[in-house]
Amino acid sequence: MSGSSTRSRDLALSATFAAFIAVLGLVPAFSPLGFAVPITLQSLGIMLVGAVLGPRHGASAVLFFLFLVALGLPLLAGGRGGLGVFTGPSAGYLVGFPISAAVIGYLIYRRGAPYNPPYALAAIIFGGIVVLYLIGVPVTAWRADISLRAAIVGSGFFIVGDLIKAALAAIIAGAVHRADPRLLPRRRG
Repeated sequence: MSGSSTRSRDLALSATFAAFIAVLGLVPAFSPLGFAVPITLQSLGIMLVGAVLGPRHGASAVLFFLFLVALGLPLLAGGRGGLGVFTGPSAGYLVGFPISAAVIGYLIYRRGAPYNPPYALAAIIFGGIVVLYLIGVPVTAWRADISLRAAIVGSGFFIVGDLIKAALAAIIAGAVHRADPRLLPRRRG
């Protein structure tokens, strides 16, 4: 592929995945026991974008999505958008989204082809849950004015769902990489 067609493909993939994350926001969110941060399917999109597009393009797709949210488009679950969402209890998760996608992408793309589902699942759990929670939970405690302990306990409601999303992301990313083996770089050495 020529340089310009590769750039066009990368841009199209980033825009497509940004749209995919937005579509996942149409699925209604819910807050277990009134916790300050809702459970949504959009974190599945973050996991997938990193696993499929890699660190740079995955993070770019998420940043584009967040840019649209900041402009006021109601793309977050529950029809939320605008700069105010970046000051609320879920702000840490939003800030963590592109970092999470980049970590997942880095780990999967660093290993290279062929796609390895168990390794990918571990990478998705690390980047999409551990890294995201390390950023999101303290910000939730700060912005919701609750103790860090309460925020950690509250985040426990998300673990099972996020593990299921991680497994789905690993399976779907595997299917995408089998369908287009050019996405994942060849393993070195």
